[in-house]
Amino acid sequence: MAFSPITQRRIAQFKANKRGYWSLWIFMALFLVTLFAEFVANDKPLYVQFEGRHYLPVFYAYPETTFGGDFETEAEYRDQFVIDLIEDKGYMIWPPIRYSYDTINYNLTEPAPSRPNADNWLGTDDQGRDVMARLIYGFRISVLFGLALTLVSSFIGIIAGGLQGYYGGWFDLIFQRFIEIWSGLPVLFIIIIMASIVTPTFWILLGIMLLFSWTQLVDVVRAEFLRARNFDYVRAAKAMGISNTTIMRRHVLPNAMVATLTLMPFILTGSITILTSLDFLGFGLPPGSPSLGELLAQGKNNIHAPWLGLTAFFSLAVMLTLLTFIGEAVRDAFDPRKTGL
Repeated sequence: MAFSPITQRRIAQFKANKRGYWSLWIFMALFLVTLFAEFVANDKPLYVQFEGRHYLPVFYAYPETTFGGDFETEAEYRDQFVIDLIEDKGYMIWPPIRYSYDTINYNLTEPAPSRPNADNWLGTDDQGRDVMARLIYGFRISVLFGLALTLVSSFIGIIAGGLQGYYGGWFDLIFQRFIEIWSGLPVLFIIIIMASIVTPTFWILLGIMLLFSWTQLVDVVRAEFLRARNFDYVRAAKAMGISNTTIMRRHVLPNAMVATLTLMPFILTGSITILTSLDFLGFGLPPGSPSLGELLAQGKNNIHAPWLGLTAFFSLAVMLTLLTFIGEAVRDAFDPRKTGL
């Protein structure tokens, strides 16, 4: 696929920012690993061979009777009885971490939260759950939530800002007053109140936060549309009878996308930070969900277990630092003073 000369110069400028370029690769590697968290940290084996038959517990639930047990419920693969049954007539292949985010380790040699060891690489929390497994799943949820919120809010913000800037006049004036009032609302308190009324799930929390996050790009896109609507080629398109929708989509929107793309990494960083803050305060994802904010809260409540707070701090610091470096590189790539455009 051949890129245009402008795109090639932007890619070259992005690569020239070594800090941002390598941050992108590191972040993508971390996200790819956590995206397949079930194959990295799970309390079920990836593959079981029993009596010559093949089983995939990570995809399907098998009753204990399948392996010669007594119960019709799903096999508990960490139970020594089930392990002996399977290994007597077959074998299992486990993921690197034999815990899921909600697996409780009942074989601890010390009271929870327990210190890091060969079995629990980053120790356990105050409920005996493996911290490394919760970190992997929590990283995935945080990034997916941030990406979903960033993409949907940016889409709405681009449409709202584009309509404001293109039509202007009373429509722009009234819409601006509405946004000023809407942006002045105490967002955090409203989210806390709404989260206390309805049981927050991933999608409900996403919808609540979307109500207030779509305004972040409106001003930038509005300014670009206000500037571009008076360009000669836009006036010529109007004179030719081309519809306003086509003009906005084909001729004006590409100009606004430059500023939009430079801000999106920073919006993603803010989205992850907000989710972490809500989880830390107890108004985020449902209790028991893997969350970096909940891990931070555990670190605060268990000062005698410093590995909890340190794990949450360094994971958030690394994630947000990588995203900030990526955002700086994207900003440089679209900067006309550096690309010579």
